[in-house]
Amino acid sequence: MMRTKLVAGNWKMHGSLAANLGLLHAVREGAGGGAEVALCVPYPYLAQAQAVLNGSHVAWGAQDVSEHEQGAWTGEVSAAMLADFACSYVLVGHSERRSFFGDTDAVVAAKFVAAQKAGLVPILCVGESLAEREAGITGDVVTRQIDAVLAKGGIAGFARAIVAYEPVWAIGTGRTASPEQAQEVHALIRSRFAREDADVAGGLRILYGGSVKAGNAAELFGRPDIDGGLIGGASLVADDFLAICAAAA
Repeated sequence: MMRTKLVAGNWKMHGSLAANLGLLHAVREGAGGGAEVALCVPYPYLAQAQAVLNGSHVAWGAQDVSEHEQGAWTGEVSAAMLADFACSYVLVGHSERRSFFGDTDAVVAAKFVAAQKAGLVPILCVGESLAEREAGITGDVVTRQIDAVLAKGGIAGFARAIVAYEPVWAIGTGRTASPEQAQEVHALIRSRFAREDADVAGGLRILYGGSVKAGNAAELFGRPDIDGGLIGGASLVADDFLAICAAAA
């Protein structure tokens, strides 16, 4: 099944109003057809992203969301608040949220459901650490992370979602899973969903995230189960990010 490629930029905790302006305009002007493009920016810059990208080919989204709809949760941002800024996407379960902020599989599943309830498309991030890969349990880890969301939201929810495989050992390290390694895990992920619903699995877009660069993007994206990328550092440099978008197109 042919699936439209998606390239999503994750700015992490970078940016300023002044620096963002040039980057947003460059991506707006340079991202054409052939692949979908989105930028996931820190909460304070959502209004700026909306103002610059509105009416363009580029969508925008956030990097996290609260599992709570409203209430006494100081510092949290609800899915409804993100929808107020016309976000299309939101990351849930990014490895940094899991590792540094204690987001458990159950919390990630709750965030996934909350995002969809507000009309957002969650990008569910899954992946293993270096120790887990070396122990030969990559499949077990990724399947466990997926199963928690399936148990909470059901297979039907993945008809309106995206999965991003991000091997933790390849994020910001300069190390990249080989196209063969990435394809192997992507195929495993798709087969897990196929056990629930073949149609959902066939249409599901599975992104690769882990030191994707202009030089390796085409080879990665050429694999049958790799449907685009979740781009970190390279999304902060317009020329680099647009070259990756071109590779996806």
